[in-house]
Parts: sequence; structure tokens; C-alpha cells
Amino acid sequence: MTSPNVGDSGHARTRTLLILGATGDLTHRLLLPGLAHLLATGEGQGLLLVGSSVEDWDDDRWRDRVREAFASAGRKGELLDGVLADTRYQKADVTDVEDLRGLLASCEPPVAVFFALPPSVTARACEALTHVELPAATRLVMEKPFGTDRAGARILNRLVTRLVPEDHVHRVDHFLGKSTVLNLLGVRFANRVLEPVLTAEHVESVDVVFDESLGLEGRAGYYDGAGALVDMIQSHLLQMLSLLVMDAPPTLSALDVRDRKAQVLRATRIWDDDPVGSSRRARYTAGQLDGRTFPSYVDEPGVDPSRNTETLAEVVLTVDTWRWAGVPFRLRSGKALGSPRKEAVIRFRPAPKIPVGLSGCERPDRLRISFGPDRMSLDLNVNGPDDPFVLEPVTLTADLGPGELSAYGEVLSGVLNGDPTLSVRGDTAEECWRIVEPVLEAWRKDEVPLEDYPAGSHGPKGWPS
Repeated sequence: MTSPNVGDSGHARTRTLLILGATGDLTHRLLLPGLAHLLATGEGQGLLLVGSSVEDWDDDRWRDRVREAFASAGRKGELLDGVLADTRYQKADVTDVEDLRGLLASCEPPVAVFFALPPSVTARACEALTHVELPAATRLVMEKPFGTDRAGARILNRLVTRLVPEDHVHRVDHFLGKSTVLNLLGVRFANRVLEPVLTAEHVESVDVVFDESLGLEGRAGYYDGAGALVDMIQSHLLQMLSLLVMDAPPTLSALDVRDRKAQVLRATRIWDDDPVGSSRRARYTAGQLDGRTFPSYVDEPGVDPSRNTETLAEVVLTVDTWRWAGVPFRLRSGKALGSPRKEAVIRFRPAPKIPVGLSGCERPDRLRISFGPDRMSLDLNVNGPDDPFVLEPVTLTADLGPGELSAYGEVLSGVLNGDPTLSVRGDTAEECWRIVEPVLEAWRKDEVPLEDYPAGSHGPKGWPS
């Protein structure tokens, strides 16, 4: 029988979840509702929740914030009530050694320290932690982006692994907790009819697209220094790509899954090694969308127009392996778009020979996996209902399981149970920066034009949708 303090992986379960930056938007909007989802399933017995930030809050104000976030998740239960009753708040400067020492001393180990902080503050907090004796089995949980470039990610990796072992570092990419992304593993590796044709011999191209109708939504403080390429492609979409094209792991253990993802990312680079010809960028201007009026991005509060921050980014990559060599992978993400798409699309090569007498085979076969709603579709050509020699396109659709937990609930489950499968390993965090750095450099030199598109449109004219 497993001890109540030991997770399924054999690691000690987290006893205290310490949130640094607890008064911020990330904690309220995503982290605490994700915890509510998790607690509602029965996980998290005996968990102590501690919030900390520089704001001069007391326990009552913090408890009200937690209660409000739990209510927004629509979850109830004894575990939620228990965590709410026992939670407390402690003011601290996360870059101050003595404040951190006192904060950790007040927590019951094992402790998971969640850095709900900007990357620069996280790095300074980790530096301060090198002067603090951490409780046994401490876990460090960090939001993306991990570092601000490849060199910064390497320095931060060295820093955090001075504090705890690599398998105790959870670099959060909540996209890896999305049920549809997890369903990729089942779709690919449990269906013999699909997996053998996912090769360069049969696949013409692959798109991974995450276009959304949301605009800046008050996030200028972070987004204007990142842009669509860093915010979405460098992190989320490259992680999704690795799951989409990796070879089958022998098990779904953290070691095997993360090894397979690392192999893909090491083989990934810009198409033709040409960051100018293989990337595009654009920024939204004023427009209408879903009854809302959007100002131009440069007129959004907190935006510095001189930064030339893009709100739509596209790169074409190659995965230079035996299985995928020669297949272009287009990764695209943008904001304030009138036709939001969140899907991976695998486009198959045309049939080598259509028998004389058949006509109408104009649409390619495509496998489409949607990331909301959670759905898989297969576009095929079949004989039409009238003339049997005229082919017509049909789409076979299957809804995928939505999963019991929200994305952040899945992430927190891994943290509390000591399972890093859904976290980003240090070497792959560096590889993701290595992949996009040639593009970032070309954009800094203005070698790729910054185009524009009206909010609510499909993007700049001439771009593929």
C-alpha cells in the first residue's frame, strides 16, 4: 500500500504549496482555479496553501481571494473547504534571503514553491534561495518563459539545479496539461491505421496553429516585451510539435516521454536555415471583433511602439530526422483574429495515381486535431451519392475526452505527486530558445517586415490562413 505522503511515482507528496506572487493575476485567474479542480477530485489530502507577496495583505484578505477563485472554478467539497480554512498569507520580499528563510521555515515539508512571478524576478529569487537551506524534497515550479534567451535559460538551469535535482524542477507549460494535447498520445500510439502513415513518405506538410480572438487584455507589462513568437511559439507550440511527431516512447514515464521530446527538438531548426524567408510577423491595427472595438496595438495602455512587438508570428521549421526529413512544419499564433483556429493539421500527399474515370479528388486528405473544442477530424474523398465516379469530400469527426482536470489542475497534480512528465526539462527549454533565436535576430535587424492587419480580420493579405 502506498503511504499517504508518497505519490504514485514513489516521490514524497507535496505537503505545502507556497505561491510566490500570490496577489497577482496569474494566481487568481489560473493557478487557484486549477487547484480547485484538483481538490474536487480528491487529490491534495492534507495540503497547506500559503500565499506570499510584497503586498501588505492579511490572512482574511488572502482567504477572500482564494474563496473567490475557487468559486470561479465552480467546484465545491470538503477538501476545498479544508484548504480554504487553513490557508494563510505571509508578506515577504522574494529577493530577500532572510524573508525567504523565514517563509520556508514556516512551511510544512515537503514544499512546492510556485514562482507566479515575472522571469527576471524568478531568477533573482532563485539566486537568493542559494543562501537558504531548503526543506527536504522541495520542488520548484516556474512559469514560462524560462529565461529570456538561450544563454539566460542555460544560466537559470545551472542555478535551479544547484538548489534541487532536475526532476524536482517543474517548468510549467500548461498547454501540456490540455486534454487534447494529452489525447495526441492515444491517437498516435494506439491506432495502427494512423501511426505508420505519419512519415515524410505520406505527409506533405504539418500546421500547428493557435490563433485567438483575444487582444492584449491588459497584459502589456509582459506581452510587449515578449510578442507572439516568444509567448506562444517558443514555448507552447514547440512543445505541442514535439508530442505530435516524436517516436513512440516505451512507457509514459517522465523519463521516456521527455527523452522522446528532446530528440525531436534537437533535430528541429528553421526551414532551409533561412530565418528571413521562413518567418513572418505582423501587428493588429484598430478593428471590430465580436461586437468589441479594438484599438491599434500600439495604442493599447502600456505598449511601447518602438519595440515593434508582433501580435502574429509564423515560422516554418524542419524536423531533420529519418521519419520527418523534408516535411515543412508551419507554426503560427496570433491575437485579435476574426477566424480563431486552435488545431494541428496533418496534410497528406496526393494519391500517387487516380484511376482514369474518377474525378473530383480536389481536396487533400487531412488529419485535424482541434485544441478547443477537443475534436479529431479526418478529411477524405469518397464516391458521391449521385454519380459514383465523381468523388466528394467528407469529414469523419470524433469528439475527444475533455478530461477531468483543467490544464492547470493537471500541472498541479504532477507537482503535488512528484511527477514531472508534463513539465519541461531543462535541456529542452534551452533547445526551444535555440530554435527561434535566428528568427529573433533577423527581426531585431528588421530583415523581416512587420506587416499589419485589422483586428477582426484573418490576418495580413497574402498570408495563408
